[in-house]
Amino acid sequence: MDVLPVVVVIPTRNEAENIAQTVRSVIGRFAHVVVVDSDSTDGTRDLAKAEGAEVVPYTWDGAYPKKKQWCLEHVHPETDWVLFLDGDETPSPQLLAEIRRVFDPPPGHRIRPAAFDIPLGYWFAGRRLRHGHTIVKRVLLDRTRCRFPEPDDLAAPGMGEQEGHYQPLADPVVRLTAPIEHQDLDPVRTWFERHNRYSDWEAWLEEHPAVREQIRQAKTRQGRLFHRAPLKPLVSFLYAYGLRRGFLDGRAGLDYALAMSFYRWQIGLKARELAAARTAAGADGGRVRH
Repeated sequence: MDVLPVVVVIPTRNEAENIAQTVRSVIGRFAHVVVVDSDSTDGTRDLAKAEGAEVVPYTWDGAYPKKKQWCLEHVHPETDWVLFLDGDETPSPQLLAEIRRVFDPPPGHRIRPAAFDIPLGYWFAGRRLRHGHTIVKRVLLDRTRCRFPEPDDLAAPGMGEQEGHYQPLADPVVRLTAPIEHQDLDPVRTWFERHNRYSDWEAWLEEHPAVREQIRQAKTRQGRLFHRAPLKPLVSFLYAYGLRRGFLDGRAGLDYALAMSFYRWQIGLKARELAAARTAAGADGGRVRH
């Protein structure tokens, strides 16, 4: 089997710094490589085309399905299997070999899982982290047996066209061992800009517990446990830097653990601000006017 029977889908918006490297890592190895682009203004589309990728324009209509589910429904639907990559991600050589074993099994075996979870080799501020927080993404999917949840979060800020921090629904799921390398070449400020937006969404969920519970059910076991943890900034730091031995990554490990702790602190602070505003609005609405 020379070309794997998988569609690689790369959702993008302004990924000019990273997209060429991502497309190069998969072009010619998979049946299709498709960049689904949301009105980039930095040349992302031209760079992707120059590397041989198909480019599909995408504009979100403000409703469900959001971007990845739309891709499952519309991008080469004749091919069942989809591998999602971010615009700054590349499959490691070990992962390419592992996926090939999945799709070229010994005689008498067949692909049974509906999806595969894949760990990330995470880069932060230009350094590859070997320890710290382990991130796993459910990104290799049989589209006929997977679907992204549709929680009642369309009114929430921070995410827009992107599905939130939850996994597509699938059963059964198998975890692969080799990583996707998540190496963002943009400056570290873009990490903080993204996570500032994400914290808006997470804080909104704190004020909408029914939606928060919908999303908790669609997370990994680790994510569901952390969802219920108290003192999240402290727990996040101790988990990444201590329990997961982030200190072995030197300064990069400390920087990442602090950044994630700050992200959790942002969520809590914004949630308290929203709660205070709601209480003030309720008090004002309950006043008797003469």
